[in-house]
Amino acid sequence: MSIIISILITVLIVALVLYLVQKLPIDSTMKQMAQIVIVIVGIVSLLSSLGVF
Repeated sequence: MSIIISILITVLIVALVLYLVQKLPIDSTMKQMAQIVIVIVGIVSLLSSLGVF
């Protein structure tokens, strides 16, 4: 049960950060790079919570 909660919290945090990055007044290239980094960190976090790493 704790794995499901951990996954849910990770997904919610990644979605919130992606939403906040969209609201930043920076150029689109920097937004896209930030989104890629956030998604990669989110995937690594999810894999870590599943015990892959």
